[in-house]
Amino acid sequence: MLSPWLKLSSRVSGNGDYNSPFEAAHGKDVWAYASSNPGHNSLINGAMASHARIAMSAIVDRCPEAFEGVGCLVDVGGGDGTALRTLMKSCPSISHGINFDLPHVVSVAPEFDGVENVGGDMFEVVPKADAAFLMWVLHDWSDEECIVILRKCREAIPEGWGKVIIAEAVIGEKDEVDKYNDVRLALDMVMLAHTEKGKERSIEEWEYVVKSAGFSSFTVKHIHSSIVSVIQAYP
Repeated sequence: MLSPWLKLSSRVSGNGDYNSPFEAAHGKDVWAYASSNPGHNSLINGAMASHARIAMSAIVDRCPEAFEGVGCLVDVGGGDGTALRTLMKSCPSISHGINFDLPHVVSVAPEFDGVENVGGDMFEVVPKADAAFLMWVLHDWSDEECIVILRKCREAIPEGWGKVIIAEAVIGEKDEVDKYNDVRLALDMVMLAHTEKGKERSIEEWEYVVKSAGFSSFTVKHIHSSIVSVIQAYP
């Protein structure tokens, strides 16, 4: 995880025949490396699960309205299912959860009552549900790739009342006082080092990808004492 940072300067300067510092360090992009390296895959899943336990508690506590009326929820890029399991324990209205991720990821996800582990490709199709949930997924991808993912999520939800719930960072303005903004900017650097075109986004950048994916409206709620914001996008 640290070696890509040693390749960061050539990425910034434009010198280097590779797509990302991670690829320069390991010979593969982060996803191909994880699929062929069980140890690294376990490291990523463990880190995301640890964060999910904390982040989901804050989201449910401070933005419970996001999940009201949702009976079936698909967690796109849900990893080992920790976020979905945590959410379902706190929101009994969600009777059916779909933990959706790459096959090699969900193959090691534990079983949980009411949760279906489904392997697939979010760039191709997303399982149908009342709402789709994505946490720390879109920051791994370019604007164009995010638009494709969000369009697939839009196809998976009901036209009249479905929604897509996004839990990610929203970069604030330069003069905005927020003690977590430096952390969000540090995460932006992590994306630069570990992905090809991933990044954290400002509210204007979020508006661009959400509207370009065909959603008519969206709301943003900043979660107090957290780097995460909740974005709700409506068809």
